[in-house]
Amino acid sequence: MVVSELASATAPAPRLRRPGWRDPRLIVGLVLLFGSIVAGARLMAEAGQTRAVFAARGALPPGTALTPDVLQVVRVRVEAASADYLDADSPLPAGAVLTRTIGDGELIPVAAIGSEASLSVRPVTIPLDGPPPGGLTAGGKADVWAALPREGSRGGYQVPREIASKVEVFAVTGPGTGLNSSRSGALTILVPEANLPDVLEALAGDARLSILPVLGTPRPAPQS
Repeated sequence: MVVSELASATAPAPRLRRPGWRDPRLIVGLVLLFGSIVAGARLMAEAGQTRAVFAARGALPPGTALTPDVLQVVRVRVEAASADYLDADSPLPAGAVLTRTIGDGELIPVAAIGSEASLSVRPVTIPLDGPPPGGLTAGGKADVWAALPREGSRGGYQVPREIASKVEVFAVTGPGTGLNSSRSGALTILVPEANLPDVLEALAGDARLSILPVLGTPRPAPQS
């Protein structure tokens, strides 16, 4: 009994073995470590791959000339779609104008750039003698109706007729702002060239204009 206890007391204690290169746990750990390093390096490389492009400094209507005062430079990640926007590292195209409305802060698409001859709409500002009609928002659509004054001593106005359909509303100015401080407001619409003579004739002839919002047209998303 004593000999047995003595032998057990003097027996060497088991030692922890260092994992060898063939240990599956070590291999899995190394794979995870190298995988995280590669993924992190790739993310850092992609984050550094940006390019400078132009964006609008405020809302810009069609016909706006591309000059530095209406543009701002922003950096975006390099992607296939980024080639579709105006490169800020290249000179601005001479004589180029916008062919459609560009929102505040929106990147300038190459497809929205053209010459003055390519414009199909013109901005027209209509003064309002009352508050802007409800439902009219920038980026929405509206129909324009005009009632011309009757000729002779009868007075009054003729039957209204539609002179422009589904035109884009570029800006709605409230009362007492800007150059319209003496009026209740103003409305800037983008009139197609085909409708431009009728709209200008109505303005010059003191016609009574009615601007009716087109129901169901989507409103522009707010800028972030």
